[in-house]
Amino acid sequence: MVNSELRRQVINIYKELLWLGREYPQGYKYFRDRLHRAFAGQAHLQDEEQIRKGIARAEFVKKEVEAL
Repeated sequence: MVNSELRRQVINIYKELLWLGREYPQGYKYFRDRLHRAFAGQAHLQDEEQIRKGIARAEFVKKEVEAL
């Protein structure tokens, strides 16, 4: 079972990215669909280190979206 703290972090970064995607140049629907596919593609991860790397990657994407 995955650490509940990591699960909370993943859910929070997903929500933050969704919120930032409202003003995405190609539209919210495009952004939401891509975001959902990206997170769903990593849903199988069980190793905490891999999950932490995914969270770090999501934080990077968040900074990139904020810069738009």
